[in-house]
Amino acid sequence: MLFRQMRRSTRQFTTHTIAILLGVIFTFAFLKVSPSQAEPAPTYNNPPQQIVAQKQSPAAIAASNSSFVTNAVNRVGPAVVRIDTERTVTRRVPEPFMDDPFFRRFFGDSFPQQIPQRQVRGLGSGVIFDQSGLVLTNAHVVDKADRVKVRLKDGRTFDGQVKGVDEVTDLAVVNINARNLPIAPLGNSSQVQVGDWAIAVGNPLGFDNTVTLGIVSTLKRPSSQVGISDKRLDFIQTDAAINPGNSGGPLVNGRGEVIGINTAIRADAMGIGFAIPINKAKDIASQLQRNGKVAHTYLGIQMVTLTPELAKQNNSDPNSSVMLPEVNGVLVMRVIPNSPAVNSGIRRGDVIMQIDGKSIKTAEQLQKLVENTRVGQTLQLKLQRGSQTQQISIRTGELKNASMN
Repeated sequence: MLFRQMRRSTRQFTTHTIAILLGVIFTFAFLKVSPSQAEPAPTYNNPPQQIVAQKQSPAAIAASNSSFVTNAVNRVGPAVVRIDTERTVTRRVPEPFMDDPFFRRFFGDSFPQQIPQRQVRGLGSGVIFDQSGLVLTNAHVVDKADRVKVRLKDGRTFDGQVKGVDEVTDLAVVNINARNLPIAPLGNSSQVQVGDWAIAVGNPLGFDNTVTLGIVSTLKRPSSQVGISDKRLDFIQTDAAINPGNSGGPLVNGRGEVIGINTAIRADAMGIGFAIPINKAKDIASQLQRNGKVAHTYLGIQMVTLTPELAKQNNSDPNSSVMLPEVNGVLVMRVIPNSPAVNSGIRRGDVIMQIDGKSIKTAEQLQKLVENTRVGQTLQLKLQRGSQTQQISIRTGELKNASMN
C-alpha cells in the first residue's frame, strides 16, 4: 500500500517537473523570436546618420498651417472697404409729348427734356492703399455714380470722391477724408506663380467681410479670351469664389499681401474668377492720382489672330466673301471711322504681319505693343493686302472709347 502511494507521488512529481520545464523552454523561445514586444525602442544620444525623418503628409502640413489664412486676413482685412453707390437714371420725354400743343401750352418752354426715372443702387468692394485715404476699386463699381459711400470694417462711414476712372483697365481711385486708416500691404504680382494660395476678400452679394480661399489657376489670361473684348488686361485667374459685390476687393496671397484686384467672373462657369494684377493696378492708380485719367494709345481697328490653317479653312468655303492670304498675322476685321487707321489707309481684310520690323502673330501681341507706345508715335506697319505686301506709316491716337483698339 505504501509502495503504491510512493509510486503515485513520484509520477505526479515527474509530471509537474516536466510541465514546468516545458513552460520555461517555450517562454524563452517566444522571447527570442519576438523581442520588439518585450523591449523598448532604442534611444540615441547621437542618432545614426542613416536614420531619415519621414515627410509629413499633406493633411499634416495643412493642419500645421491652418492659421495662415487667418493671419493673412487679419493683416489685410481692416483695409478692405464696402462701397455703396447711387445714381439717378433718367429718360428722355417721348417726342409726341414734346410736340403736343396742350403740353406746350401748359408747361411752356420750361417743359423738361428729361425726367427722373429711378434711383439705382450699386454695391462693390475696395481696398485702402495709401494713408491719405486713397481707395482702389473697379471702374464699373463707381461708374456714373452720383453718390459714393465708403464703409470701413470698423464701422466708420465716409463720403467718397472719385479721383479718376479708367474704363480700359476697369480701375478707379476713390478718396475719403479720414485719419488713422488701415493700409493694405501691396505685393508683387510678377512673383505670383500658378498654384499659389489665393484669398478673395470683399462683400459678395452684400455679405460683408467675406473670405474665400483657392489657388492661382493660371496667369496672364488675356481679356479677349475671358470674353471682355473692351478691356486691355492680362488677368490672374483663380478658383477662389468671386461673386457680385467682390468687384474691386483684393486678391491676397498667403502672406496677406494684395496681388490683384478682383474684377470679373464667368457667368457660364463655376470656380473661375479673374483679378487685375496689382503691379498693373499700381501703375494705373498712380496715373489716376496725377491726371484723373490714363492716356491709352490706339490704332482704330477691330482684329483677330490669323493663321495659315484658318485662312485655308476660310478660302475653301464656297460661301466665303473674301479670300485671305495664308500667313501668320493679325486680320483687320473693321476699321473705326475717324481713327488713325483710316487716316493711314488701312483697310478691312488687311493682314498686319510686322510693326517696326517686329513680327506680329497674334492680336494680343499687337495690342500689347500698341499699348506700350506713346500717343502720337509713328509706327511702321508691314501688311499683306491680297497678294501684295504693303508698307504703311501710322500715327497712334488716344483711345476715347474702350471698345476700340
